[in-house]
Amino acid sequence: MIAFELMQTATSGVAQALHTLATAPLAAEAPKGIDTNGVVTFFASKIAPILLAVLGVIFIGRASRGEISKVLTSSAIAIVGLAFIAGAATLFFVGDYLIDLIFE
Repeated sequence: MIAFELMQTATSGVAQALHTLATAPLAAEAPKGIDTNGVVTFFASKIAPILLAVLGVIFIGRASRGEISKVLTSSAIAIVGLAFIAGAATLFFVGDYLIDLIFE
């Protein structure tokens, strides 16, 4: 009895999967490109905070051992790196504005 119910459930699942495959369009749309805004938003909202938290833990660990000069040096390097990243992100917007201005 249990085997019969299992077979009936399996066959209905297979039938439903085949129906879904049969009704799906055969030719999918060609990819239109990469969503760069989505990628930048993902990195800015998910990856950057994690990296900053890791840097913070490293700095706190060094400071607790008395390596204040190394912490200050590393912090300055990290801040300069973030400034370069922000500058690069700004160039995207400036470049987009210039392209829109030239090719109106």
